[in-house]
Amino acid sequence: MHADNIAEDIDIATAEAQGKFPRVPEKWLSRITNWGIELRGVAPIPLEERTDSRFINVFFVWFTLSTNLLPIITGMVGTFVMGMSLRDASLVILFFNMLCTVPPAYFSTFGSRTGLRQMLHARFTFGYWLVSIIVLLNLCTIAGFGVVSSVLGGSTLAAVSNGSIDDTAGIVVIGICGMVVSFGGYRFLHQYERYCWLFALVAIVIATGVGGSKLSHQTPTEPPTAATVLSFGGVIAGFLIPWAGMAADFSVYCTPTVSTTRIFTYTYLGLFLPTVPLMTLGAAIGATTPSVPSWSAGYDLYGVGGVLEAMLQPAGGFGKFVSVLLSFSLLGNLAASMYSISLNFQLLLPFFVRVPRFVWSVIYTAILIPVSVVAAKSFFTNLENFLYVIAYWSAAFVSVVLVEHFLFRGGDCTRYKPSNWDRAKSLPSGVAAIGAMALSFGLVVPCMGQVWFTGPIAETTGDIGFEVALVLAGILYVPLRWLERRVWGA
Repeated sequence: MHADNIAEDIDIATAEAQGKFPRVPEKWLSRITNWGIELRGVAPIPLEERTDSRFINVFFVWFTLSTNLLPIITGMVGTFVMGMSLRDASLVILFFNMLCTVPPAYFSTFGSRTGLRQMLHARFTFGYWLVSIIVLLNLCTIAGFGVVSSVLGGSTLAAVSNGSIDDTAGIVVIGICGMVVSFGGYRFLHQYERYCWLFALVAIVIATGVGGSKLSHQTPTEPPTAATVLSFGGVIAGFLIPWAGMAADFSVYCTPTVSTTRIFTYTYLGLFLPTVPLMTLGAAIGATTPSVPSWSAGYDLYGVGGVLEAMLQPAGGFGKFVSVLLSFSLLGNLAASMYSISLNFQLLLPFFVRVPRFVWSVIYTAILIPVSVVAAKSFFTNLENFLYVIAYWSAAFVSVVLVEHFLFRGGDCTRYKPSNWDRAKSLPSGVAAIGAMALSFGLVVPCMGQVWFTGPIAETTGDIGFEVALVLAGILYVPLRWLERRVWGA
């Protein structure tokens, strides 16, 4: 790292840490920075520092986030859990991906144009104080994906070791490795994510090639109902739409002269290109697992990791090496998620910005490991419920932010003034945004179709909660925001 970057990050960290809490001595900050740990936190990136012209890195960040086991196990939900055929599940995967990749791709463009991280940008809709509600929901969402990554990686390591390493030890290894990578911050992540996808992709291709001969042994199924199709679509929406809550974090240093179309395209393709085939592969594995005794036995012993290990058994020792690569393929996703989580923590409460970003990565890891150990016990049930629930709030969030941007700010990013990021009176109160989201759930709840609750509308239509939230929250926001501007002024 260059000396001017080190000095710059120390100045930023010192400024963010000012207040009633003790300041960290600058010599400590200098030493930490020399270790490669990024100190810069959530404060807006000034125009003169948005100089990154390697825009292709935006593509690789999202490509790496999606080139791992996460899309595979999401695709398995459609066939293994919901009983759909491979053909039907693949069609749902294709069309819902085409639609649900749009929100994170567009939100990614906010970073270069405003210099604001994604949840900091949300303050200009949800206000200085009430944005904490959205940040908390976003934290739970990103942290939930971290739990899924840790469980998958841990179970795969346990399967490779034939039980000499249990799930808990595997989860600890994956969690700590992800934390260490996240310490490097934006610059290091962009370099890491540019190359680590290659190892993950090679491992997935090898696993598919070794076990692919059995993928034709599909379990017979009945034609899916409309309710099943919509419910699986909700799972896919829950996988894709929540990325909008961290999208701008990975383009915030890009020079604002880059076209919106370019950043949108890189993000869209970075998500779409790996997710569709990997979800389809997962659907094929899910449809095959009940019909192949070794795969089924592997799942009973080690969960999804056991299925992958069983697929690679014909390759012997080399197969175990590939399984290890598969488990560590999740680090690209986990590290990027931890980076956004550390920024989100700084916005959870206004004075949290005084705590250095890397400290929040350590705190999150300490929470991640025990939660992952518990979640591993009922993996697919927890995964399905998690993806459903986050789809509801994420759709409402996206809808409200887009209405604010296009209707009340004319689609003009110059109408966001980054200098107001910590001035409560210069930001909306947030009552309109939170009110629109909350009121929309009056109709979302009857449209929910969960294991633990099925609303009266969902009993007929299937789970259409995210579709209702996406439309209704934006409609409700229009009159509420008009009234808020009349009363509050901002």
